[in-house]
Amino acid sequence: MANMNLNGITRRGLLGVFAATAVVAAPTYSNAFGLLKGAGDIRRIRMYSGRTGESIDTIYWVEGEYIPEVTKEINHFMRDWRSDDVAKMDPRNYDIIAAAHRLLDVREPYMLLSGYRSPKTNAMLRSRSGGVARNSLHMKGMAADLRMKSRSVSQMAKAAEACSAGGVGHYYGSNFVHMDCGPVRTWGG
Repeated sequence: MANMNLNGITRRGLLGVFAATAVVAAPTYSNAFGLLKGAGDIRRIRMYSGRTGESIDTIYWVEGEYIPEVTKEINHFMRDWRSDDVAKMDPRNYDIIAAAHRLLDVREPYMLLSGYRSPKTNAMLRSRSGGVARNSLHMKGMAADLRMKSRSVSQMAKAAEACSAGGVGHYYGSNFVHMDCGPVRTWGG
């Protein structure tokens, strides 16, 4: 009975799926890249855009490899919504976003406020706010501004900082957290 077969599914196979799920569901990481290497065979990203009405909930990395078709979908989702320009996003930023999300232990997706920004959009935003960097990592596809209803800026920022893998900006007044895959640093805005 150890190898009972139910419609092509063996008991042993089913137990293997449960074991794999337990490994994936157990986030024990010290930084986004190191932790994800040992945290299972799947990486998932969940976001929606209040600007475009689009959402994405997808597995983008399986068994050590980014899935090219899926990363293209994420690039499109994270486009500059003002100009509709799409850039190749740095997938290391997906890893930080996904790792921080897992640390927050929520099912709620992030709300994406800003992913890629064209130089023209960045210049326009910079003219309106002193908090926009001239050489923003948004223009290089290396950053995202995110929000959640169920978690505070402080909680989100602490999760991102725990990844020790990039920059984390705390924007309490605007209620969002900036996460990027540039040098490790933190700031308030």
